Amino acid sequence: MAETGHFPAPSRDLCGTMVLHRALLNESMTYRAQRAQIENRALQYETARISPERRGVATIPVVVHVVHNPEIPEQNIGDEQIHSQIAVLNRDFRAKNPDVSKVPPVWRSLVADSMVEFRIATVDPFGEPTDGIVRVETHRRKFEICASPGCPASERDQVKSSAAGGADAWPSDRYLNIWVCQLGSTPGGGTLLGYAQFPGGPPQTDGVVITHSCFGTTGTAQAPFDGGRTATHEIGHWLDLFHIWGDDDGACSNDDKVADTPNQANANVGKPGFPHVSCRNGPNGDMFMNYMDYVDDDAMFMFTQGQRERMNACLEGARASLLVGGRVAPEVKPEMEVAAVGGALSGGNGDMQRLLQDLQESEKRTKELLDSLHDALGLVAGRGGR
Repeated sequence: MAETGHFPAPSRDLCGTMVLHRALLNESMTYRAQRAQIENRALQYETARISPERRGVATIPVVVHVVHNPEIPEQNIGDEQIHSQIAVLNRDFRAKNPDVSKVPPVWRSLVADSMVEFRIATVDPFGEPTDGIVRVETHRRKFEICASPGCPASERDQVKSSAAGGADAWPSDRYLNIWVCQLGSTPGGGTLLGYAQFPGGPPQTDGVVITHSCFGTTGTAQAPFDGGRTATHEIGHWLDLFHIWGDDDGACSNDDKVADTPNQANANVGKPGFPHVSCRNGPNGDMFMNYMDYVDDDAMFMFTQGQRERMNACLEGARASLLVGGRVAPEVKPEMEVAAVGGALSGGNGDMQRLLQDLQESEKRTKELLDSLHDALGLVAGRGGR
């Protein structure tokens, strides 16, 4: 499913992911080609032409870059706040969050355990021990996403570059990079809580960015975004989920490419009452309690089965290297590292054979991704790049 044409910026955002996505689509043929292939793969999973190979929980290593100005001490958030965020992610992505019980009965059968967990990295890219937290001082008081028309690409994503006052990414094929800083306003002048880069973008900027007052559940986290759900939302994008309303500014003409989430007119904010009907989606209306809407942190509490399939397509496609990388990270004994991806390890020969088969399959999918990238580069060489 190719994405073509011009991609205008949305009129308002709490999340800057789509404005960054549109900027990349407008500028980069490579990104367009990558996105087309990723969408085709997601469609194959949605239509069951490809079944997920993964049978256990995938554990993704995380590095948190805390980029802070020494003149504003609250930007240098504490370790406890960081670990509180990881705990939220592991509850939300496994559907173990207590508030999942608030999902309206009509949608409870759709609640999905994505079988994804997150672990602060214990080994850095050079094989040295680490606590998975990188603290970098900056002269900047805040960072802008700078992805709107007229903003030079050289000023975009400066929090992800040490040369621009930020912190360089760790290898994005092995780690989920999370940058925590003070973010400025959205391109439309609103509040920017965070943003992510969809799979298929430049590796040096791959990851998510969260403003420190919306990160975790303690420290500087402020209501109504003190439940850690901004990171859940942005990592949903990083795993290829779109906003549940389809980002068409109320036109009801676009959706999130997931069949079991009702189409809705626009983002919901605050704490909507159930049902909230739009786009003729009655009687149940909008699934505003989905993590991919804009409601307050304590009003969102579910991913769906269809969203899980889309995340599976991503993890076994564009982000398959993370699963392979997770198996060989040196901080855990090799046999235990395989267990981190494949699920519980009993130590029997049958289990090991199954896990080795998983490894071979992930390596196969990584090769497919590299072949796809090679094809995309060939496309660029033939037609011109950015």
